[in-house]
Amino acid sequence: MKLHKNSKKQTEKKSFLKKWGGLILWILLLGFLALYPYTKVSGIQLFSATQVFMLVTLASNWNLIGGMTGYIDFGHTVFFGVGAYMMGILVTQAPLAFAPRLSFWQALPIAGLVALLLAVSLGWVTLRLKGSYFSIAMLGTFAATREIVRILRPLTGGGAGLDLPPVLNRLGEYYFMLAVMAIVVSSIWWIRRSDFGLSLLAIREDEIGAEMRGINTTLHKLVALAIAAFFTGITGAFWAWQNTYIDPDVVFLESRTVEMVMTSMLGGLGTVWGPPLGAVVLYSIQNIVWSNLLNYHLLALGILLIFLVLFMPEGILGKLGDRSSISAIRLIQRWQKRR
Repeated sequence: MKLHKNSKKQTEKKSFLKKWGGLILWILLLGFLALYPYTKVSGIQLFSATQVFMLVTLASNWNLIGGMTGYIDFGHTVFFGVGAYMMGILVTQAPLAFAPRLSFWQALPIAGLVALLLAVSLGWVTLRLKGSYFSIAMLGTFAATREIVRILRPLTGGGAGLDLPPVLNRLGEYYFMLAVMAIVVSSIWWIRRSDFGLSLLAIREDEIGAEMRGINTTLHKLVALAIAAFFTGITGAFWAWQNTYIDPDVVFLESRTVEMVMTSMLGGLGTVWGPPLGAVVLYSIQNIVWSNLLNYHLLALGILLIFLVLFMPEGILGKLGDRSSISAIRLIQRWQKRR
């Protein structure tokens, strides 16, 4: 009888840890990160940590649409760029009917909402496409948006770009990006366990089957893209404020999307904790590559991407036995089948 009770308690304990263990560790990590600036760190260390938080946020957003629904978005940086330019426009001039030179906090939600509205308008059309057609459509949108920004010189500064107010506040930037990262990752943890999240996974596994079970697949994909776009736009707006200068070539970078994809793949596609883990590893690798192979860093990162697909397609968490992780090869195969 005692053995049966002990076995039951152990089963309940394992079930509890499986359900809540990751979130508990995440909360503890956030607590440590909140105290990190008080350990006598330098401004450069705070800046580096902020960049990691930003990479985690961007990768988690991409993973919501790319890893959880299986729709590979090659143009996700368009939302980052739109958020960045909305911040730049709103804090430097008085376009249309807006009050002159809004503050950071006034411009920030507007930047996120504009990115969200763009995602809804684009997604309503592109998310009806399948496989490579969706990916190419988003890539084309990305390229077109960059050229539109160049053309709208009176508003965007064109190729000359925009100079934002120079404000240096490493501690404030650190805590802001930590808060955004905490909200995004915690939200995705909740989504992953909700009916909405299960519907997204059903779309990834078998979209036709999901439709036959009564799931409005277009609406679910659209909501996922809108959520990801909003927080990507917020991140882009923050990046513009932190960088103090934006132009089409530094904002609309193809490599930024590659970083999102690589971070998700490295940690584990379709998982909650994959992007945070992948961001730390990838950022460390990038620093090593930049330090030793400055002229060949893009080549080195390209080789790393090929290595991931061929030899570690399920990512680090997949290697460690996380069943929620999806293999990059399986994702690509489904992507091809939807063509």
